[in-house]
Amino acid sequence: MNINRLTALFGKKEQQTYLIAIDGGGGAGKSTLARSLQLALDSRSAIVHADDFYQLSGKRSNEIGGSWDLKRLEEQVLKPLSQNNPARYERYDWETDQLAEAYDVPAGGFVIVEGCYTMTSHLLPYYQFKIWVESPEDIRLERGIERDGEEKRHLWEDFWMPAEKVYMHEQNPAGSADLVISGTGGNDIVILSARN
Repeated sequence: MNINRLTALFGKKEQQTYLIAIDGGGGAGKSTLARSLQLALDSRSAIVHADDFYQLSGKRSNEIGGSWDLKRLEEQVLKPLSQNNPARYERYDWETDQLAEAYDVPAGGFVIVEGCYTMTSHLLPYYQFKIWVESPEDIRLERGIERDGEEKRHLWEDFWMPAEKVYMHEQNPAGSADLVISGTGGNDIVILSARN
C-alpha cells in the first residue's frame, strides 16, 4: 500500500479538525510516517510531536507515560482542536530542559499527533483515526542510538524501552489502533492488522 491509499482511509468532514494519532515504541518509524502523511494530505495539515511535551526535570513520574507531559498535550492541543478551536503550545527544549518557543496549530484540516504514549487510554477519545507502528526492539534501539548518539544508549536500554514495554503490556495501544503497520517496510506501507 502506498501513502495515498492510506490517506484514502481517513473520512473527513469539511472544516472540522481531524485528529490522527501515530504511536509506537521509540525508533519505530512514527516521525517518518507522520512526515509522509503530511506530504500526502492537503496543505491544511500539521504535525504535533509528543517529544515537544517531554516532562521537565523534577516533574517526571513512574506512571505510564510519566516522562511526557500528557496533561499539557491534552489541555493545549487535543481539547481545543477536538472542539475545532486553534491550539497553542510551547516546545520542550531537550538541550536546556525548559519550555521554548510557542507553536500555533490552526483548527480545521488534518492534525497528526505523533509520538510515544499518544495513544494512552485517556487520550484515545480525541482521535478520529489511530495508527500503531510496530518495529522490532533491535531495530528501534539501533535507530535511537543513530539519532541520539551512543551516550544515550543507557537511557534507551535502562529507561525508555522498559517503560514502553510496560505501556504496551498494560494498555495494549496496538489493540485500540485502527491500523497497525510495520515500521520496517521502507517506502511501502505494510499493514499488519486493520480494524473493520
